Amino acid sequence: MKLAADTLGNLSPEIVVPGYDRAALSHGIVHVGLGNFHRAHQAVYLDDLFAKGLDHDWALTGAGVRAPDGAMRQMLKEQDFLSTVIELDPAGTRARVIGAMIDFIEVDADNGPLIDRMTDEATRIVSLTVTEGGYFVSADTGTFDPSHPDIVADAARPEAPHTVFGAIVAALKARRAAGLAPFTVMSCDNLPGNGDVTRDAVVGFAQLIDLDLADWIEGQVAFPNGMVDRITPATGEGERALAARFGLDDPVPVTCEPFRQWVLEDKFPLGRPRLEEVGVTFTDDVHAYERMKIRILNGGHAVIAYPGALLGCELAHDAMAHPLVHAFFRKVEAEEILPHVHAVPEFTPEQYLELIDARFSNPAIKDTTRRLCLDGSNRQPKFIVPSVRDGLAAGISVDGLALLSALWCRYCIGHIEDGTAVAPNDPSWERLTATAARAKDTPMAWLEMRDVYGDLAQVPAFAGRFADWLGLIWAQGTEAALNAYLKEQ
Repeated sequence: MKLAADTLGNLSPEIVVPGYDRAALSHGIVHVGLGNFHRAHQAVYLDDLFAKGLDHDWALTGAGVRAPDGAMRQMLKEQDFLSTVIELDPAGTRARVIGAMIDFIEVDADNGPLIDRMTDEATRIVSLTVTEGGYFVSADTGTFDPSHPDIVADAARPEAPHTVFGAIVAALKARRAAGLAPFTVMSCDNLPGNGDVTRDAVVGFAQLIDLDLADWIEGQVAFPNGMVDRITPATGEGERALAARFGLDDPVPVTCEPFRQWVLEDKFPLGRPRLEEVGVTFTDDVHAYERMKIRILNGGHAVIAYPGALLGCELAHDAMAHPLVHAFFRKVEAEEILPHVHAVPEFTPEQYLELIDARFSNPAIKDTTRRLCLDGSNRQPKFIVPSVRDGLAAGISVDGLALLSALWCRYCIGHIEDGTAVAPNDPSWERLTATAARAKDTPMAWLEMRDVYGDLAQVPAFAGRFADWLGLIWAQGTEAALNAYLKEQ
C-alpha cells in the first residue's frame, strides 16, 4: 500500500502510526539535510513528543541545499511527508510511520525559498545534518576555512548563496532588519563541539560580508552543542523489501537499531520542544558524552571496518563475529581508547564499551563495512587521531591505532586481500589511492597527509609502528598483522 496520510488507517495493526492529529501541527523547526539519520533520530523524538499531546507548534519543515535533496523532497511530498522507520531488533523487527514533518521547502540553487522560511517568525530553530565534512573546516587550523571555493563564491553573492551557511547568514540578516529575534542553530552531526564548529562557520561567513552582522550573530545567536547517536544503515533494495513485507510501498524507508541517544546543551532563547519528556538529556557537560561516543563508537567503527573489509566481511556484525577482528576491537578499545574517556551519569567507559559491542554485533542491522569505511579522510582526524595524541601524551601504547592507520592505508590501495576491487569510497579517493601506492614503498607518504595526521609523521612512537605494521600487512597479510598485535603484552 502506498504510504500516504489517507492510507494510514488501512495499514497493518502491527505498524505504529502517528498518535496525534497532524493537521493540528504547526511549523517551528527547519531541518537541513533529510537523510536517514535525521528521520530515525530527531524526527522520531518529535513524533514521540507529539504523541504525548505536547508542543504541536514545533513541527519539522525539511530542507536541502544540494540537487539530490530535490529528489528526496519529491518522494516525501508524494507520501505527505511521512516516513517509515523500521527498528531492527534481534528480538523482533518493528515498523512505525513518523509524522513529525509537515512540509519540505522547494530546493533551489540560490536557496531563496529556504531563506524565506528561515526568516519566517515561526522558525525558532534551524537544525542541521550536513555530514562531518560539510562544515568547511580547514585541515591546517581546525577552524572554519574562509578560503574554500564554495565560501568564496557565496561571499561574492551573499543574496543568492549556495551553501547552508550562506543561507543561514542571509536569513539572520533579514530577521535582524525586520526586528525579529534570531533562531537557534542546532547541529545534529557527529562532530566534536558541533555547536562551536557551527558557530565558527556561520560567524566566519558573516565576517566575509558584514562585520557588524557577524558581531550581532556572535552575540545574539545560540549554537548549542549536542551529541547524537543511532546506528542507521543506508537504504537499498533490501530495506525497501523489508518495508514491503510490512505492506508498505515507500521508496525511502529508514532502518535503524533500537538504541538511540541525544544529549543537548539547553541554549534555546526562543524556546524549544520539551524533549526531556521523551528521553533527551539536557546538560552543561555534553562534551563528556560526546567524547565517550565519538571515541568508543565512531572510533570503534573504524577499528572493525578496515580489517573486516580487507578480510571480506561485508557486514559489520560479520566483522564482529570474526575472532581476530573482534579481539582487535576489544584490545584497542580497552588499552588505547578507554583510558582517555571519562564516565557520564549513565555509563562508565567499560559499561559503554559493552553496550557498543552488543550494538555492533546486532545481526538484524546489516550495516555494511563499506559504509563504515566511507570518508576516512574526514573521519580519521576526528575519531582516531585524538586518541593517538592522547596516548602519546600519556606515554601509553598506540600500537593498535598505528595498525588501524596501516589497515586504512592498505584498504585505500583500491582492492581487498582476495583481489576484489574497492569502489571509490571517499571524497578524496584518487588522492588516497595514489598516496597508498606510494606508501607501499615509502610508508611516511601516508602520514605526511597533514590534514589527517598533522605532525605525527615526525613522532617516532607512532610513525615507526605504522611503518612496521604496513610492511607486515603487505608482506604477510591482515591476519598476520592482527595476530602479531594481539600477541603483544
